[in-house]
Amino acid sequence: MLNDLLDRIPRPSGVLYLSQDIDPHALVENLASRHGEPRALILDGTTDPGVSEIHGTGLLDLLEGRAETVVAWAHAGQWLGAGTALDTQGDIVPVLATVPRQAQTLPAGIAERDEDWVERLIGITGWILPPQRPDVDWAQIEERMGVPLPRDYKRMVEVFGEGAFDAYLHLNQEPWTDDWKKDGLLVWANTEHENLYCWQIDDADPDRWPVTIRTYDGESVSFGCSTAEFVCRILLEKDHPFSMARYFDTHWFMTYRTNA
Repeated sequence: MLNDLLDRIPRPSGVLYLSQDIDPHALVENLASRHGEPRALILDGTTDPGVSEIHGTGLLDLLEGRAETVVAWAHAGQWLGAGTALDTQGDIVPVLATVPRQAQTLPAGIAERDEDWVERLIGITGWILPPQRPDVDWAQIEERMGVPLPRDYKRMVEVFGEGAFDAYLHLNQEPWTDDWKKDGLLVWANTEHENLYCWQIDDADPDRWPVTIRTYDGESVSFGCSTAEFVCRILLEKDHPFSMARYFDTHWFMTYRTNA
């Protein structure tokens, strides 16, 4: 039923007013099981003061002041909203709505600045922090790995949890070793194209490990940047050799978490 409702929303921007027989709380929970925790845009008629264009405020513009309680998710090239609003008869009914998301670019000269790449990644994907971050025992994992791990990678796992950027780049919750450690590699992500996203662990400081891609045909390609910076760049730079910007103008994180 949910897919049928989503298909009925007018595109690229539109609102679908639903029957009062539909439970708006169940609707939001079903969407959250697919897309992760939503961002609250408006609650009981009061707009969240932190809402901006990059957080889906276009959905509220679309509802023209009739929104009662609306939450939103960033997904692919759109903001998807769900909740309740006043219909044309003045009744509070469940609603679904969608508007396009703005494409982002990487500002010139950003590599020369002290940039928090994880924060930038949150902005690029429109990711909403879950109320409880994944419980990860890094001391135990690092003891098992035999090496400390990069700080920005650990923060990415804590912030995003289990899932995939653009439903393509799968973020490992702890690195793979398998047979790769003998080559000086730890695998922190992978893709359906069988490319392995690794670090070359040839420095005592893990924050200095270069990102190294081991392609499906066995080639190794290294990049002198941190893990989070690398992900930001492949999301936004169309000329990057492993670019995802060639396929998507806007980006999202597809969570594998459920609200069970």
